[in-house]
Amino acid sequence: MGEVLDNIRVVLVGTLYSGNVGSVCRAMANMGVSDLALAGPRICDGWQDAVKMAVHAGEILEKRREAVDLAEAVADCAFVVGTTARGGLYRQHVKTPRETAPELLSLAERGRVALVFGREDKGLTNEEIGMCTHLIRIPVHVGYTSLNLAQAVLLCCYELYAALGVYEPPCEKSLPASAGDKLKLTRLWREMLLLTGFMKEDKADHMMQGIQRIFSRGVYTGDDVAIMMGVARQAEWAARNGGGVKAKGSTAGGK
Repeated sequence: MGEVLDNIRVVLVGTLYSGNVGSVCRAMANMGVSDLALAGPRICDGWQDAVKMAVHAGEILEKRREAVDLAEAVADCAFVVGTTARGGLYRQHVKTPRETAPELLSLAERGRVALVFGREDKGLTNEEIGMCTHLIRIPVHVGYTSLNLAQAVLLCCYELYAALGVYEPPCEKSLPASAGDKLKLTRLWREMLLLTGFMKEDKADHMMQGIQRIFSRGVYTGDDVAIMMGVARQAEWAARNGGGVKAKGSTAGGK
């Protein structure tokens, strides 16, 4: 399903600074989008910063398309999605990138979708907004609504990538700890805490309730238990032998 991102084109209108273009390329690469078009670019600082900021996304920068204006840049696009931070009569139907992402992915299965970002200094004109089939606005704090160009591209492309549902978070390799192992851990820590003087016998039951509460919130897997048992064994050994030298068989993996 990731191929649908090939039908997403990022269009930058009237861009002033090449460093922003390079940063946009990097943001696009992060989210699997590779089609970049510049509409009427007004680069005022050469292209050195673009190459530097693109880092490993240089191929996107090299393959960028340049058009005279927005109309030319989106001529082959079936859907044109404008981004705007300003309000107004013709901008009242804006949605957030998260709200729009599933629809845009669905549209991208049928035709090319352009994500259009305006000038760094004044965004998109009303005429350019009029060319758009959809409008989106990134939710930001009302005290400061201006976003860096690459940040805006990254946020919009992230929502598209997230909506694909292809990301698989890493899973815990260690199996859940058994109740029996957790009980052994608690008993071992009780012995260690008594031996090291952290608590006295008459307060042990009360203190261990707190220790058990901590364990229940954070010690879930077999590896967790093994590490915590290793800590207790080493502390107990050090307390019995009057030193901190590593005890034989007291590694975190020992049981």
